Amino acid sequence: MSKIGPNDPCWCSSGRKYKRCHQSRDLMKQLGGDAPVAKNAKSNSIKPGELSPIRTVPAHIVRPDYALTGRPSGSRVRNIIKNSDQIERMRRACRAARQVLEVAKAAIRPGVTTDAIDAITHQAYINLNGYPSTLNYHGYPKSLCTSVNEVICHGIPDSRALEDGDIVNLDVTIFLDGMHGDLSETVFVGKVDSASQKLVATTHECLMRGISTVKPGSRICDIGRGIQEVADEHGYGVVRAFVGHGIGETFHMDPQVPHYFDPGQTFELRPGMVFTVEPMINQGDWRHLMWDDRWTAVTMDGKRSAQFEHTLLVTERGVEILTLPEGEPQPFVF
Repeated sequence: MSKIGPNDPCWCSSGRKYKRCHQSRDLMKQLGGDAPVAKNAKSNSIKPGELSPIRTVPAHIVRPDYALTGRPSGSRVRNIIKNSDQIERMRRACRAARQVLEVAKAAIRPGVTTDAIDAITHQAYINLNGYPSTLNYHGYPKSLCTSVNEVICHGIPDSRALEDGDIVNLDVTIFLDGMHGDLSETVFVGKVDSASQKLVATTHECLMRGISTVKPGSRICDIGRGIQEVADEHGYGVVRAFVGHGIGETFHMDPQVPHYFDPGQTFELRPGMVFTVEPMINQGDWRHLMWDDRWTAVTMDGKRSAQFEHTLLVTERGVEILTLPEGEPQPFVF
């Protein structure tokens, strides 16, 4: 079987993405281990709640091509190198995404539902004249992803109230000026135990270590190497099925960016490339299970997972993080 990426169609002809179908089992076979079972199993503590109706977007908001159909068009390989106009529009979209994320973070507290966070976030996009990129992307029903505790990614906001001691990843993407700006952070709900605090701090360290490798001439595998070195030092698992990605006019495009070390990922970085780095780090086993909603990925062992994400621009001097908080200096200039 030829090498395929997590977002490519699965080799089994199911019509699903590889990461949502056979990737976990294939990875375990390569490592000589057992494949996960019960791919639609629910996690031990987080259970799905009720979904509210899909929220509407005013007619004056410019929409991406999939907003009505749920099916994005275009090639994953177009515009990998951005021109000056595209870069400036990416900067605006990423600044707006940061503004939206800060609104969502400010609403986090014990007792608030993730659906209420979605409503607040949805309005924040609209206030900035942006479209929530996740809304109806391949049919996703909400305006952000809220991944709580052992949910690795793509948790769907619902009627479950956040509880004191939870951790929750808020994944925000806005479509503005024809570009998608994407970032996420894992935040605390009330008073969080020390083990979860360590996981979240280490996950952010993983993100920044991976970003520190980005410069002209470096390779995609260098990012994964940096991330995995930090995770391995703390005995954490690096999720393999979900990766960073190129971004621009298209929500997900090349290059794909694994967060674990894969020496075969020798794609060379060049100035003008824009992509995300978004490691998902588990307290235990790196493998995942999928809920039967076909979106929610949870840790196989029920232990907690954390994630941080930035959108990056490769420059002649190194890397520019496009999604930093306003006023925060760029940490890596070579």
